[in-house]
Amino acid sequence: MLNMNFDERLAINTQMQEWQASPSSTVWRKPLEREAKESGHTTSVVKYEAGASFKQHSHPYGEEILVLEGVFSDEHGDYPAGTYLRNPPGSKHSPFSKEGCVILVKLNQFDKRDLAEVRVNTNTAEWLQGQGGLKVMPLHNFEHEHVALVKWPVGEVFKPHKHFGGEEIFVLSGTFKDEHGEYPKGTWIRSPHMSQHHPYVDEETVIWVKTGHLPVAL
Repeated sequence: MLNMNFDERLAINTQMQEWQASPSSTVWRKPLEREAKESGHTTSVVKYEAGASFKQHSHPYGEEILVLEGVFSDEHGDYPAGTYLRNPPGSKHSPFSKEGCVILVKLNQFDKRDLAEVRVNTNTAEWLQGQGGLKVMPLHNFEHEHVALVKWPVGEVFKPHKHFGGEEIFVLSGTFKDEHGEYPKGTWIRSPHMSQHHPYVDEETVIWVKTGHLPVAL
């Protein structure tokens, strides 16, 4: 098991991690949280070399992907950097990449009732006005779980707040900050249920953010 204590706050700069081998010789990964070696709850940054492929496999409890670099593909289509994907529980595919790609992948973390298939090209989707100067691009909602991109303008300061059901962030550009530290591009942050912080930025910053999905202690 790796980083499976959801009461623990984590901040990992994935740019500083070494790539590790996967079952495929042309696919590499940086594990962030993992329930078991090749199964269960898993979050990773994964790199496909040019021409890399995986044989067809199923997703018993769903797969969530954000394409960070290059073009990720399967038999259903090609997904350039900036594409957000959700493959629901019970789905299957045969992924590959002709030119190579880097993706953020979350496996086996769906509510079994959350059966929506999602494909969003964030390069062309609309930004909505959020609180203060923030711009928000909703990606998926299911009950308490909310997924979005958030664009922070230069010098933006957000009010202190708590996270019911926790919060997960991946910094896509710029540097995200709060009273606990500074998080450059490529940083993954996981904050537990009812944690609190006071975030801000000095430069324009874009984050992928997911809230309300972590275990709630009784």
